Amino acid sequence: MLSAEQNAMLTQTDPSTPMGAFFRRFWQPVALVDELAMPDGTPVKVNIMGQELVAFRDTEGEVGVLDAHCPHRGAHLFFGRNEDCGLRCVYHGWKFDRHGKAMELPNVPADSNLHKTVRIKSYPVREFGEVIWAYLGPEPATLPGGILPELPQLEFACVPSSHRFVTKQRFDCNWAQIMEGDLDTAHFSFLHMPAPSVPLAYHPHSQADEKRLRWMRDDPMPHFEVLEHETGFVVAAARVADGQKYWRMTQYLMPTHGTGPSTLPGETYHGFTLAPIDDVSCWCYVYSWNPDRPLGNEERSKLDDGWALICERDENYVPVRNVRNDFQIDREEQKHRTFTGVKGLAEQDSMIQHSQGRIMDRTQETLTGTDKAVVRFRTKMLKGATDLLKGKEPEAPAKHDLFKARPGSWLASYDLSLEQVMMDRFGDPLGRVRDEATATRTGT
Repeated sequence: MLSAEQNAMLTQTDPSTPMGAFFRRFWQPVALVDELAMPDGTPVKVNIMGQELVAFRDTEGEVGVLDAHCPHRGAHLFFGRNEDCGLRCVYHGWKFDRHGKAMELPNVPADSNLHKTVRIKSYPVREFGEVIWAYLGPEPATLPGGILPELPQLEFACVPSSHRFVTKQRFDCNWAQIMEGDLDTAHFSFLHMPAPSVPLAYHPHSQADEKRLRWMRDDPMPHFEVLEHETGFVVAAARVADGQKYWRMTQYLMPTHGTGPSTLPGETYHGFTLAPIDDVSCWCYVYSWNPDRPLGNEERSKLDDGWALICERDENYVPVRNVRNDFQIDREEQKHRTFTGVKGLAEQDSMIQHSQGRIMDRTQETLTGTDKAVVRFRTKMLKGATDLLKGKEPEAPAKHDLFKARPGSWLASYDLSLEQVMMDRFGDPLGRVRDEATATRTGT
């Protein structure tokens, strides 16, 4: 368990907090590219880590991310006019370009120095993997080497667009609960299973077939191992599987990138990146990708309808089954067909994470051996924030190439170490994608 002070440090990401400062050393997702598809289109409100921003695509097709409020009288620029390469406040007509420079101040005398000095805070922005990313940290001159870190080279964003599916969904609880739920892969033995009286069959929202489901159901206390690396860690859970070990391996990449663990060679990978809105809500950018082939129309349709890590969502990216309607739990379904009575693998995870409270009280836990990855995650994040308080900058943001790592599953002999399993599965002991010749291996 954590102390109350540690729990506060872990969960709070406002600009004035230690974790907020740590988060701001990394690029953050702020919108989907689809939300800003057209030049001079509708601006987008961006609420992230306690900051109000506004994003817009200007006449030339370039994206700007600015502080949300006009420096004149504080009007919100979401209501502004996106026109002629700038965003104009509708209160008094002040207009700013995507770099935050004042273009026009109609109610200011022409000889006023304000025309030269007035600015609005702007942030570095990139488009990558159908996501718009912004850097909200300190000025580059104050960073190690005096330059911005490169974008993390997450594999989903590096494959052709035809090979990936990207969306987002909103959750109304603290970001850390979502992250910890992904790292706790032991729960599949219960949360995502059929009701005990129902024979195992192919899971309608997962790639796990009947054999993999049986291995997970029959061994509810897997052995966990963690391999640290420069940008996070690999967590693997091994279950007894017909005289061998069935390994499920998840990548955790700082600060909020996670993956699903069940993928076999040739199957589609699934992952996500969390962006706190505030301490009690967050956006989850969800992506699926296949490095070997394009995603077909049928697979895309399944993903869009709510499959794997994706909830069924409305037009505002809010899950249809959510905390406000008790996830539409069906008690007859729970009694006779599924363990939870809630439709959707992602919704089942979300139900539990929201049930822990808007901010989970980690002072009241009773942890066990299957919580090893959760403990490691907390330790790593708290150390990063504490080191930064002491003036030590994190090294991970500068190691952008090392974010290209894969999760997955593998059936292996009892005598193999996790490093050997990772090498057999991925051609790399940490699941890093070195090149296409060694990244993809075939097997059971």
